[in-house]
This record gives sequence, C-alpha cells and structure tokens, in this order.
Amino acid sequence: MATERSLKLALVPRPTRWRQVRRGMSTVAGVVAPLAVAAVLIPVRGDYAAPAAALTLVVVVAAVAVVGPRGAGVVASLSSALWFDLFLTHPYERLTISHGPELETTIAIFVVGILITELAARSRHHWGAANQAYHFVATIRDVAESGARGDGATEVVERARVALVQLLGLRACRFDSELEVPPLARIEPSGDVVHVGLIWPSSNIGLPGPECEIVARGGGRTVGRFVLTPSTGGAISHERLIAAVSVVDAAAAALATEMDR
Repeated sequence: MATERSLKLALVPRPTRWRQVRRGMSTVAGVVAPLAVAAVLIPVRGDYAAPAAALTLVVVVAAVAVVGPRGAGVVASLSSALWFDLFLTHPYERLTISHGPELETTIAIFVVGILITELAARSRHHWGAANQAYHFVATIRDVAESGARGDGATEVVERARVALVQLLGLRACRFDSELEVPPLARIEPSGDVVHVGLIWPSSNIGLPGPECEIVARGGGRTVGRFVLTPSTGGAISHERLIAAVSVVDAAAAALATEMDR
C-alpha cells in the first residue's frame, strides 16, 4: 500500500553494499587524487611556490573528505604530505627534505588535512541526525493525522504497525487489545527497554526476543499493546525507541477517541 511504500523510503537506510563500494572508491581517491595533482605540478615545480602547491593539495584533501568517510580523508591527508615531500620539495624524488620551511609545510598539509576531515565528518553526522529526526517526526505525524481524519481503528493500527516495523527493523508486528500476564519485555515511555526488571542494552544488541511489547495508552486508559518480533542482533538507537513509543501514543489516542464515540 502507499503508506508502507512511503515509510520504507523514509526510514530504510541505503544498502550496505553501496556504502562499502563508496568507502572503497573514496579511499582509492584519497591515494590517487593527491598523486595525480602532484604529478601535474612536477613540470612547473621550479616556478610554483611550495606553499601554493601545498594549498592545492589541501583542496584535494577537502574534496575527498567531503565526499568520502573519515578514513578516506585521513588517507588523503597522508598521501598529500607524502607526494608533496617526494615530488615537490628538495631533493626531488627522495623522502627527505633539505629546507626547514618545506618540512613545516609538509607537516601542515597533514595536520590541516586531518582537521578538515574531522570537520567534514562531524558535519555529515549532524546532517544525518537532523535528516533522521525529520523522518521520525514525519512518521509520527502520519499516524496522528490518520486518527485526526477519523480513519477507522483498522487503518490507524495498520499505519502504526508498518511504522514500527520500519523504525525498529522488525520481522513482524501485531496489535493485541489485551495485555498479557506476566508481561513481555517492554519498551517504556522513556525509551528504555525493560526485561525481567532490568534495563536491556538495546543500543548494543537490539531488542530482546522472541517478542517484546509497547503498551498503547490513550485517553487515560490502556487500549492494548503492539507486540514486536525483533530481528536478531540489530542494535536499536534510543532515538528510534522514543519515536516508536510516540507512534504508539498517536495510535492509542486515535483508538481511545474511537472507543468513546
């Protein structure tokens, strides 16, 4: 259905295979791109000032750091310093430097490259967190709007179920109108996962199996629970657990309203 397709597009990360290929290509670029630039500068190295050559290589490092992961930026920084030393400082084609200022420039290339790499990595992290938060809010809003439009209980529950499967990477999810005694492992409103009275380390080893639950409370009463069948070994962030609880809260509010009609 359209709802399931839209949620999948929003919440499923890019394939791991593509990330691995991109990481490998970026690392290769971190070695090859500085070498290519240094090779281009060899014919004019007598006229091209060392600081200008260093700045050119730093630009290459910045490009690799922006496109690739942190490791690729580190490789590009080391590669740039190496090729600058080998091809653009006296004596040429030897890994030795005869002038103090050129040694300082070589060290500066590496240090500045590392700093640029770290800034680029932090920027990607913040962008990713903001993008993920946007999709979480959109998912919660989708369920809440379904209830606000007056959709039936079946539609609201189905939207919430699909959202939970995608948010938490579940194998299955169902809604029960009754609670079970004793309770299953439970995701609390705080986002903590409680199993046999202890906090479960979901951020490291995922949700406890074979099943766990989120209690649906709305209108001051319990209207049921969502029973989750987790995938094995998949770590779940606290932010995703909070978003899942919010999805259930939105569905519970809609279900409570329908019960009162």
